[in-house]
Amino acid sequence: MQGTVTISGAKNAAVAIIPSAVLAGETCILENLPRIQDVDSLKNILIKLGAGVDYTPGDCMRIDPSSITTTDATFPEVSSMRASYYLLGAMLGAYGEVELALPGGCVIGSRPIDQHLKGFRALGAKIYRDEARNVIRAQCNRLRGAEIFFDVVSVGATINVMLAAAKAEGQTVLSNVAKEPHVVDVANFLNMMGASVKGAGTDVIRINGCGKLHGCCYSVIPDQIETGTYMIAAAATQGDVIIKNVIPPHMEAISAKLMESGAKVHEGDDGRDFYLRVSMDGRPRSVNIKTMVYPGFPTDLQQPMMAYLCRGVGTSVINENIFESRFNHVKELRRLGASITVAKRVAKVKGVENLRGGEMFTSDLRAGAALIVAALSAPGASRVHNISYIDRGYEHLEHKLRALGAKIERVDG
Repeated sequence: MQGTVTISGAKNAAVAIIPSAVLAGETCILENLPRIQDVDSLKNILIKLGAGVDYTPGDCMRIDPSSITTTDATFPEVSSMRASYYLLGAMLGAYGEVELALPGGCVIGSRPIDQHLKGFRALGAKIYRDEARNVIRAQCNRLRGAEIFFDVVSVGATINVMLAAAKAEGQTVLSNVAKEPHVVDVANFLNMMGASVKGAGTDVIRINGCGKLHGCCYSVIPDQIETGTYMIAAAATQGDVIIKNVIPPHMEAISAKLMESGAKVHEGDDGRDFYLRVSMDGRPRSVNIKTMVYPGFPTDLQQPMMAYLCRGVGTSVINENIFESRFNHVKELRRLGASITVAKRVAKVKGVENLRGGEMFTSDLRAGAALIVAALSAPGASRVHNISYIDRGYEHLEHKLRALGAKIERVDG
């Protein structure tokens, strides 16, 4: 692949920021949103709650939460996506109550919300769980600040409790928090609405609750995982690709591993945007990877990276430390001739000289990206099924890849 690709807004930031707009009570304009399935789903959820939501020219969305008429979010669209749980913190902070259908999303292992609920209880909320309906209800007349230590580092819990605390009375101190770029982006959005959130990106976040927030205009950061996917795809196809609209410091872990494998990664600035240029000659050298919380190697790029290393020279070892079931793509890569063995959370990838085209079935969002990377690097035709998973997180994937010279098309059926 050769050419230039522009990265869209960050999915993981967008799906938290859209529910956060409920806290403003006034109109918010969100810019640089990715046009993906999860964003459309959240739009429809807010509309069902009574909010005014529509797209404006460009990748922008206008959200007016002042017309919300219900805190009952138990309809099917809510349970169909994982990120809908951010409505717990947002609605609890804005209205003091919410009833939420427990969310679904990609099947990549256990992702409990116990740390979310621990944080809400510490702020004074009462939590009721209806097992029969698979619904959670949270209620509190007045949220009060508290000191909360998370037992495990959780992006979802960090953001969710931060949303509720933004309008709690007094100061909330969150310790052992996640530091991912999208956590910082949500904190910046809250501050644009008039909140007082300090320390995002460090181990401790301090929130001074504000009784009233206001509307604002905010631009979502570029997508770290989409950036990494195109970096890996460029190297996997022995290409030369310029990737624009990126934040290079967010990519340091993936850049380091690509360079260790033999790829060239160059950072530049064209006067308007930062960019990364990734090129590769020949097969990659084997590397060892351990997924970790930010700033370590991201679990969301473990699967595409494995697809890249299938053609490595030597044996690569991948330790998945975040999710216990994130090797669902392995059997699909084996269909293309990959040599991979898995024992619990460790995968050993013995590089082969060439993969071959074949039929593959996507099981989750990032597995889908991995299968696309493998198909791009395999001689012959490949078909990737269940692409609705991929649509959840990648905007116009086939169009962007085609512009880089890939032979790829979406087919019905």
